[in-house]
Formats: sequence, C-alpha cells, structure tokens
Amino acid sequence: MAVIRADLHAHTNASDGVDSPASVARMAAEAGLDALAITDHDTMAGVEEAVREGKRLGLLVLPGIELSASEDGIDIHVLGYGMDADDPLWRERLLLQGSARTRRNERMVERLQALGIELTLEEAMEAARAAGAEPASLGRPHLASVLVAKGAAASIRDAFDRYLGEGAPGYAALPRIAPEEAVEWIIEAGGVPVLAHPGLYGRDDIVKRLASGGRLAGIETSHPSHDERQEQRYAAIADRFGLFATGGSDYHGNRGGEQRHSAVGAKTADAAPLLERLAAGL
Repeated sequence: MAVIRADLHAHTNASDGVDSPASVARMAAEAGLDALAITDHDTMAGVEEAVREGKRLGLLVLPGIELSASEDGIDIHVLGYGMDADDPLWRERLLLQGSARTRRNERMVERLQALGIELTLEEAMEAARAAGAEPASLGRPHLASVLVAKGAAASIRDAFDRYLGEGAPGYAALPRIAPEEAVEWIIEAGGVPVLAHPGLYGRDDIVKRLASGGRLAGIETSHPSHDERQEQRYAAIADRFGLFATGGSDYHGNRGGEQRHSAVGAKTADAAPLLERLAAGL
C-alpha cells in the first residue's frame, strides 16, 4: 500500500477544540494531507460532519476518539479508530464518560466559587455551546474562557496556571477508567486502539506494559510534545512489540490568542498500517 500522509490526532468543537469538524477537514485538505482522523475527547459527535466535508474535498476522514483513562493519578489517553458509532454498548459507555465529566465540572465550579469567583456551571455550558461543543464535552478550556471573560484570569494559560491546572486550587480530577479498559472498549466497538502521546506520562513502565499486553495496536510516536529522542524511543518500543507507529498534531485550535499543540498537518504519519488493520477487522 502506498504511503497515506495523515494527521491521526485532531480535535474539534465537539469536545475542547475551537473549530468545527468541517473546518478542521478543510485545514487538512489545505495542508495537502491524504487523510485525517477526528479524535475528540470521549465523543464521536464531530465525526459525521467531518466525513461529509472530507468526501466533498476528496479527503479520507477516519472516525476516531480519544478516550480518557487514568492510572496512579496520571491521565492516560487511548486513541481509537474505526469504532461503530451506533454500537449500543459503545454508546452507553460514552454516556458514562460524559457523566463523569459532568460531575468533575460541578466540583471545579464549586471550588472556584469557594475562591470567591462568581461562576456558575450554566455560564460554562453557555460558553461551550457558543463554541459549538456538546454539553457532555464541557471541559477546562471552556471554564478558562469564562474566567478570562470575567477578568479573573488574564489569558487561557493564566486560568490554567492559577486555577484549573493539575494541583491548582480549582482543579478536580476526572473519574476515569483504567487504560486497559479503554483499550478493550475500543476493540469491542470494532475499533483499533493506539496509545496517545506516551512522552507526556513520565511512566515508560506503563507504556511498555500496555505495549506488551497483546491488545494495543499502535503507539503515537510523533506528537508536538515529543522531541526527536522520544520519538525514536517510542518507535523502538512499538517495533519491539510488533505495534505500528502513528502521529498527529493534537490540533485544538486558537483559543484566546493561544494555540494548543500545533497546526493541522504539522505532525503526520503514514496511515497505511492503520487502514490495513481496519480492513482486516483485527
């Protein structure tokens, strides 16, 4: 199979991204990509729109997701590709993930209120709706936008540093499933699981355990947070355990003048191994 240049990690306003799914698809086409995966956090709500726009543009758009998991208090993300969005069990599981996000948001609003900040969950939800996000995908970037609008923070980054980042007074951990459970959810929905940005975890023991478990299909080696040395290290781990290497920009868009991660197409990978795996139904 010929090389298929793809950005396999991109977010839209269906979760915590800024741009619509169609807009992200257009960015991928303008970047000269062959394929794009929409991988919003714990939702596939943006996939259908992106697929439609991709067909219009001659761009292959893969249905994807970035599932939130946790181990030892460390956020672990597992990318999934090719899941059946209509599978009843899969849909039920994503609803559970959304409920966990809602509980977390309620706790963060309560903590911000305890700090003397006049903020309601309804205001945060309105900010999310204004950005085109699904209510179940309300997240910290939307809370940060409200804090900036109210003058409680100078910028999105300042809001995270002072209030919403891990360890900050307004932060609340998201109740999450184990990484292995996220992998199984994806497989049971007919998808292909890939470990996202392993360099962010600082725990290569977790990476190697997941890689050696026989269920993970790939590792995201190319990511804006990885330097060349990390890319080589995780590519070697993938090769050692017979996994394929992927990559993507982790695009979120420009919020409040700040760009998260990188532009669509700034980090890419050959999607051929992933497409072969999907075609084989493995």
